[in-house]
Amino acid sequence: MTYVIHGATGAQGAPVVAALTAAAKPVTALTRNPDAVVDGARVVTADHSSTEELTAAYRGAAGVFVHLPVVSEEDRRTQAHHIVAAVRAARPSRVIFSTSGAPIDADTGGAAAILVAGLADAGVSHAVIAPTFYLENLLMPYVVDAVRERGVLPYPIRADFAASWASHLDIADVAVALFDRPDITGVVSVGQFPAITGPDLAEAFGARFGKDVAFEPITPEQFRGSVAPLIGEGPAVDVAAFYAAMSTLPGRSITVENSAQKLLGIQPRTTGQWLADIGL
Repeated sequence: MTYVIHGATGAQGAPVVAALTAAAKPVTALTRNPDAVVDGARVVTADHSSTEELTAAYRGAAGVFVHLPVVSEEDRRTQAHHIVAAVRAARPSRVIFSTSGAPIDADTGGAAAILVAGLADAGVSHAVIAPTFYLENLLMPYVVDAVRERGVLPYPIRADFAASWASHLDIADVAVALFDRPDITGVVSVGQFPAITGPDLAEAFGARFGKDVAFEPITPEQFRGSVAPLIGEGPAVDVAAFYAAMSTLPGRSITVENSAQKLLGIQPRTTGQWLADIGL
């Protein structure tokens, strides 16, 4: 029985593939690129908008790792419905869904909420990984180049906004552990605790780069303009709206009760540890 990984060649899926292959577990890399090559994995081409192709990929799987790509919210909703339908039809042994920081409250009606509700209704063993913000967001050229060239770390949150940041490497650690822990269901929060602020991030970058780095709050609209060339205008608008909504909150910290620290004994990397691990 194999482990099927969505986005296996991407930033979030690739570390899951690496962690599973390092543990000598069979991996099926799910990708839309028929020419993709993934070390240690069997590559299967499947369209996220095809229930039939996803069902074929999931059937007989020991586990499926799912996360939704950065596309328009309309496309994400469509994909969520197809994934749920495929899970119901194929009934893999276990499904792990990473929300990628998207809200999962049913009242929001978003794609992540649709997928979480659908998995619960499907009656298949599953768990939901809920990070808040990804440290990898800080690797975008707009951000990391400003650190190098101007000694500032720009990001669309207030200086006093405390959040539980996590890395894709942390998500992979938790996903692999959850595949082996069917007794753990529901939402598992992943991120640093206590939560940290923008100036804390800047201090860690400064220590790594050996220079003074200051945090620079920017507006969601400024951020939209910086990421649109990378992810497209439509998704960039959705990202900006997400950060605009965050600006109304006092912070975004995980809760200890359902954290990976408590449930799995997995401590997420500090910002400094993450920078060292990625060799920046």
